[in-house]
Amino acid sequence: MSGTLVDRVLSASPIFDGHNDLPWALRQKFGNSVSAAGLAGDQPFLHTDIPRLKAGGVGAQFWSVFVPSNLSAGESVVATLEQIDCVHRIVAAHPDVFELVRTAAQVRDTIGRGKIASLIGMEGGHSIAGSLGVLRMMRDLGVQYMTLTHNDNTSWARSATGIEVAHGLTSFGKEVVIEMNRIGMIVDLSHVAEQTMVDALECTVSPIIFSHSSCRTVCAHVRNVPDAVLERLPANGGVLMATFVPAFVSEECREYQARAEAKRLELGLAVGFHDIAPQEDLAAAQEFKGWESSHPPPSATINDVVRHLEHARDIVGPQHLGLGGDFDGIAELPQGMDGVAGYRPLLEALALRSWSEGDLRALTGGNILRVLEEVEEMAVRGPRKESGLDERFLLKH
Repeated sequence: MSGTLVDRVLSASPIFDGHNDLPWALRQKFGNSVSAAGLAGDQPFLHTDIPRLKAGGVGAQFWSVFVPSNLSAGESVVATLEQIDCVHRIVAAHPDVFELVRTAAQVRDTIGRGKIASLIGMEGGHSIAGSLGVLRMMRDLGVQYMTLTHNDNTSWARSATGIEVAHGLTSFGKEVVIEMNRIGMIVDLSHVAEQTMVDALECTVSPIIFSHSSCRTVCAHVRNVPDAVLERLPANGGVLMATFVPAFVSEECREYQARAEAKRLELGLAVGFHDIAPQEDLAAAQEFKGWESSHPPPSATINDVVRHLEHARDIVGPQHLGLGGDFDGIAELPQGMDGVAGYRPLLEALALRSWSEGDLRALTGGNILRVLEEVEEMAVRGPRKESGLDERFLLKH
């Protein structure tokens, strides 16, 4: 019975996922070559390929144009442009499957024609190098949302995992949020510190998203969203797009990750899945492999993801939830999730727990489509005037 319900849900409201790191995975594993990745067939080295996108019921995808936050300002902008180019090349290589879109109406039209609507999300404010001009040009290139930070602070926003500072958003950081509202770019608060979340919610006039975050009450990872912030989502109109990262959904996995990272630091090895790591000391790397052998990692499950979704639903209601898997941005997946095909078993698990068809449709795509529409509408209305900051201020910051 749940399978029939899930089929109806995915037919009416296909998955609109908030965050997929395929472009960076192509850069790391295939030298940025779309053809070498062979996405038209089963791809064992990735979480994402076309057969699994179809099996999972994906109808729209925010492709992340992530670049590491430890790059210099100039390198960040160049690398982000290269990642935007990668998204364009993915779509161009498979025009029968993907279509680049920029509006909610185009998302609906593309899905209606049986293609996967492809949008661009920029993961980290370091990609604008402290310039509102660069921000505006990224929007002109089709960037639909910007995550205000990645793993490191910017000069204007504190990250959840960055060096501790006394502020969330600086005055310039608030100008960034205001300008994003004005130009119709969604403010994404995944990765940012709690004070940054609060500051952004206080100055935005458009709905925000958490493109790939879960609930801190359920799993105490600092990347997750505390209840006090979740409680503000209904008034803002925003959406929490629950993620599947094992260390974010399972407390046992979070604790293991902390121990593993501490051991790597002790051995002088790099931590951070995304970062471009320096050449590692072979003896230290071998010693860490020995530590892993004697300390096997725990596994997260689909039920862990369900717990986050149900906790969030209790706080914000079903109209403020979505899905942001972070596929190809993580090393491991919860048991029972075969990459992007894993949405279907998740929906089946929710259906067995008596989630209604309407609530599941809102989760899979309805809520994030609403946010996309409302951000577009606020930009048309012109909620704020252009900041008017001069170039000297922009360069200084």
